[in-house]
Amino acid sequence: MDSVATLPPDALSRAVIEIEKHVSGAGWDQPAQLFALVPTEELLRAEPQLAAELGAEDASQPLTPVAQGELPGGLEDDNLADALGRIEWPDGVAGCALAIERIVLPAASEAGLSNAESDSELARLAGSDPRRHEVRMVAAVLREGARFGAVRLREHDEDSAVLSGADLVPTLCQVLSLTFEPSVGSRPGAGSGVDGISDDEEKRP
Repeated sequence: MDSVATLPPDALSRAVIEIEKHVSGAGWDQPAQLFALVPTEELLRAEPQLAAELGAEDASQPLTPVAQGELPGGLEDDNLADALGRIEWPDGVAGCALAIERIVLPAASEAGLSNAESDSELARLAGSDPRRHEVRMVAAVLREGARFGAVRLREHDEDSAVLSGADLVPTLCQVLSLTFEPSVGSRPGAGSGVDGISDDEEKRP
């Protein structure tokens, strides 16, 4: 897509920071959220009404995140890759982003969870471990390969403490990149609306 080539180098990082701030504004304990990243100039030209609803009054933010509907199979760890791998974005989508909360444990703590007999017991043990860290991760990729991520710790819940970088959440970015891999056959994207983009949730603050 021609517009992808004209995106400024910081377009993806700016979109990630905007998404992270928006999601964080609603507090913790949220479900995973998937966003399509659409070049704002194209959105303004093709769907000015939708652009206005999303708060994209101009192209000062090169990429406009558009929240998507519920994914097939959900977004739990066991089926995250499978659920995302079923998505095929329309050509108008330049990239995508995922915001997801997780409990992170030190390696020593994880070793002690191997005897858990069920997912619910595993979640209970992990959630009660005093060494746990609750984090929100935002990972984003562009169709042409660029990646960027941000991480916020619940115990350091300030905008100034958010970590960000191109290599910060490589596994999530790798999984997201599956949505742009060619596949046999075709199926609709994750949402509906302009070119398969959902407008069922306003993203911008």
